Amino acid sequence: MSSVAAQERRRATAAPARTPASTGRRKLSRKHREWLAAGLFLAPDVLGLLVFVAIPMVLSIVLSFFQVSGFGSYEWIGLGNYRRMVNDPLFWDSMEITGLYVVFLVPVLFCVSLGLGLLVKQKLPGVGVYRTVLFLPYVISLVVVGVLWKFLLDEQTGVVNRAMRAAGFDGESWLGSPSLALGCVIAVMVWVMMGYYMIIFLAGLQEIPQEFYEAAKLDGAGPWTTFRAITWPLLRPTSFFVLLMSTVAAITGGLDLIFVLTNGGPANGTSLAIFYIYQQAFGFGEYGYASAMGSFLVLIMVLVSAVIFKFTRGGRFDDGE
Repeated sequence: MSSVAAQERRRATAAPARTPASTGRRKLSRKHREWLAAGLFLAPDVLGLLVFVAIPMVLSIVLSFFQVSGFGSYEWIGLGNYRRMVNDPLFWDSMEITGLYVVFLVPVLFCVSLGLGLLVKQKLPGVGVYRTVLFLPYVISLVVVGVLWKFLLDEQTGVVNRAMRAAGFDGESWLGSPSLALGCVIAVMVWVMMGYYMIIFLAGLQEIPQEFYEAAKLDGAGPWTTFRAITWPLLRPTSFFVLLMSTVAAITGGLDLIFVLTNGGPANGTSLAIFYIYQQAFGFGEYGYASAMGSFLVLIMVLVSAVIFKFTRGGRFDDGE
């Protein structure tokens, strides 16, 4: 009997008492805890996207079916705003200008940013200072950037024309000429954005294992062969991200810069679609019509993004394989 009692005491001592708290912790598995942590981390971003992107987008689509007067009255007109958009030559001119803007801006910005990323990756003296200086324009307000470059490009007193005259050349009306204004806006936007995408390319370049470059060097590969065989293939996911984000930014961004630099001129030569929509909404009070054009522009942006996804296979550029 004494041995049986001793065994019972040992069992009672070895088996911990199951409290309600420990039972609750067992029920919450590791997978559920991970999902809970992920949800808590994502909640602020999801809430922000919902409040500042999703809900305004839905309201804009709804508003596009109404005629909104300056006194705040709403009149249902169905597809009237969309029919007006189809027959509006100024809107399609702005879409054409936006197309030219995207076609020239995105490749130039891509190549310049990639080149700068390759440059600042090198262990040069003071390279940290160069990175900071190149990234600095991105953190400056576009309004300030516009004021700065408007002063620099002024036809009479601008620094650029003064330097050209000092070198024996004639000055140009950089922002007053229809053939030059859009190119100036593109150049300024490249100057603003190149530092941001340079940092993204730099992050992608630093993820490439150094052993690949050492092996290529031992095989006698030159800089161009190394770039074509190692850097470019392994940088494709980063390149896809830069291409997609810069295209979306070109379609929907640049309003502040256009407003300050040229105000859509000269002769509507820099009136991008986003600027024309802004004019209709806040210049003429055509909120319903502006919402219709905005919804159409978002559709175009989604289609362009889908095309980029298709031709890059979701981040893996098509090699024809």
